[in-house]
Amino acid sequence: MKHLILALALALAIVSAPLAAKAHEMANGPNGGPVVDSSGHHVEMVAKGSELILFLTEADDKPLASAGAKNARAIVQDGGKTATVQLQPAEPNRLVGALAQPLGTGARVVVSVTMTDGHAVQARFVNN
Repeated sequence: MKHLILALALALAIVSAPLAAKAHEMANGPNGGPVVDSSGHHVEMVAKGSELILFLTEADDKPLASAGAKNARAIVQDGGKTATVQLQPAEPNRLVGALAQPLGTGARVVVSVTMTDGHAVQARFVNN
């Protein structure tokens, strides 16, 4: 039952993501992906084939180290299917995960990670 409630809550978060993401969305980042501000940190999403890459930076665009990040995951809703993608830290400031297939246009991605200092970073994207 807990899993069902969690899945429904995540689905609701994904559906409401476009409004929240647009409120904090910035121009494309240096790697060509959309950037979202999350509590003073920037998260840039780049999808290359079946690889999902998230670049983490501070508000002043300096790299935010990803080493030691915990509970990093992305909830991906694409083509009517929802999947959880585990993200692994990659130096210097990336989180990387494997997608089952390339992201389609309109796919929604909700990212959540706890940084080494305990700070929670969350970001929502719509793949265009």
